[in-house]
Amino acid sequence: MPQESPAEPGGVRRLLRSLPVFAFDLPDFRPGTAPDEPVSLFVEWLMSAIEGGVFEPHAMTLSTADEGGRPSARVLICKDVDDEGNWYFASSAAGRKGHELEANPHAALTFYWPQQGRQIRVRGPVTTAGAERSAADFLARSPGARAEALSSRQSQVLDDPAEAEAALRTALDRINAEPDLVAADWTLYALAASEVEFWQADAQRRHTRLRYERTGGDWIRHLLWP
Repeated sequence: MPQESPAEPGGVRRLLRSLPVFAFDLPDFRPGTAPDEPVSLFVEWLMSAIEGGVFEPHAMTLSTADEGGRPSARVLICKDVDDEGNWYFASSAAGRKGHELEANPHAALTFYWPQQGRQIRVRGPVTTAGAERSAADFLARSPGARAEALSSRQSQVLDDPAEAEAALRTALDRINAEPDLVAADWTLYALAASEVEFWQADAQRRHTRLRYERTGGDWIRHLLWP
């Protein structure tokens, strides 16, 4: 029987509904044994994802909003998580995310590890980690990544790809000549979590959700309906 083309009326909808969901063996999650704070559980789940062969488990979706409340989202790399409940990421402050964080310094992070049916959702206020730590993060990047950050006019319209290639070559030459060069707008950001939710899928849709909420210096845990 010939396969239906997604171009046919309703084809995309039927294609999407035919795709498998939670096709892997899913791990167990017992919220009653979860730690009193979310960072330990995040590290536990992260190590499980790494050991389970999840691709790029440190990739996360960063969601921001502008001054009018219009959202934007993109995937980038988590740089660190500390015991105080700060999640770190880095980017140019001159791009869209930087402008939005300046206008509305709150954000949300989403980790999704499909092979384990797990999501972790984090949200809270965002601050910069300071010039020294931002510079250290920049210098820890590969030369190619530093050159890209140095040459990029992030989020601006690119009329000619050749212009970007030329700017990248110039930036590489500068980095080779000045190995300690740091892009002026490179910024390490810290999201101080006010809420962290751990979501464990179940093939029968009996998903388990555990949310940590920060109240003062303490964390309160709540089970949520699926």
